[in-house]
Amino acid sequence: MSDPDNDLAKAYGSWIKKKNYGREYMGLDRSTFLVDAEGVVREAWRSVKVKDHVDAVLLAAKEL
Repeated sequence: MSDPDNDLAKAYGSWIKKKNYGREYMGLDRSTFLVDAEGVVREAWRSVKVKDHVDAVLLAAKEL
């Protein structure tokens, strides 16, 4: 998906203040949202790490 103005990222709370080497800037929080067929967010994972993340998302999706 494309979100050039970060509108969706802001709406989902994923456009956050970050720090790197003492420098503060705005950027994306690596997040995953599980949205059902009606458009309701059923699960949210914030600051995700890649390892085992796909398995957790697939398990939650199967439980819908």
